[in-house]
Amino acid sequence: MTAPIPQHVVVAPDKFKGSLTAVEAAEAIGAGVRDALPDADVALCPVADGGEGTLDVLLAAGGSRVDRRVSGPLSDPVDAWYVMLDGTAYVESARACGIEHVTPSPDVALAAHTHGVGELIADALRRGARQIVLTVGGTASTDGGSGMLQALGARLTDSTGNPVGLGGGALADVVSVDLTETRALLGDARVRVATDVTNPLHGPDGAAAVFGPQKGAGPAEVSTLRAHLERWAEALGFTDRTSAGAGGGISGGAMAALGASAESGFDLVVELTGVADAIVGADLVITGEGSLDAQSLAGKAPAGIAAIARRHGARVAAIAGRVALPSEELTAAGITAAVALADHAPSVEVAVRDAAALLRRHSADLARSG
Repeated sequence: MTAPIPQHVVVAPDKFKGSLTAVEAAEAIGAGVRDALPDADVALCPVADGGEGTLDVLLAAGGSRVDRRVSGPLSDPVDAWYVMLDGTAYVESARACGIEHVTPSPDVALAAHTHGVGELIADALRRGARQIVLTVGGTASTDGGSGMLQALGARLTDSTGNPVGLGGGALADVVSVDLTETRALLGDARVRVATDVTNPLHGPDGAAAVFGPQKGAGPAEVSTLRAHLERWAEALGFTDRTSAGAGGGISGGAMAALGASAESGFDLVVELTGVADAIVGADLVITGEGSLDAQSLAGKAPAGIAAIARRHGARVAAIAGRVALPSEELTAAGITAAVALADHAPSVEVAVRDAAALLRRHSADLARSG
């Protein structure tokens, strides 16, 4: 039986990493749908999961960009920015202390810090932000958010009352944390951390053990950072908890000192962009991302979009750079059709280079098939 021709189509992709932002991907897919279904109502709703690319989606939703030069993860200045939308500042930690700003090595793993993240938050608070939403993926640091708090006025001191330096490697000496200025600056502003990482701050599943090697830490540095994060938690009087290890412990520092809550990045973006409302009454929803794989089913945007669509009875199709899930797993997730751009290009390099054109062409095919 042939599916009816869709009349209301929602286009809700995440980014195609290394190729297209979520906004660019949505535009390309939307163009393909309009090629195939010129009379259809097509709504473009680019999404994100709280990680890299979230700010681009929020700009598309009507936010304003605020540019700032801040301290990078090794204190060299970097150009960063955040988004203000309806009194909320959306700060992407990686803009200030992303791993792309360094060459990972053991020394870097110990020295990298989050001071620039705090500089962005402080700027937003001084501009009147009533809420901070902090995304924490992709950082170069494992400092437990200590640099962020120092930029917000926290005083970290050792046993002799001298200031403690920046970076996870410096936390061996921390004994006391004075948050008086930090809390005065924060006032009654609310802080929410967007993350789908559930690791605690320290221990065998903590920030240093699990994510430290990605940032250049060898076994010795992992052991050092793990011990330092335990000391940091003790100085803060912080009882470790789920998701505190996200972003090299930025999440834990924000929980302990700023009263932050950790929430699903995807759920936050859905709340802010209104994509759930757009899906109500849709016949077809097209989602996608660079790689549709097992991680996509664990809190990532395509699975989340499919779950929303399924609740409202809409068919779901996915288009991705690569599809690494068997059909039965796609079906179980509510995705009834999937296309991999890599299957329609002579090489992965061509698929990346020509992603927009390929998305437009094959989205048209998906739309025609319903």
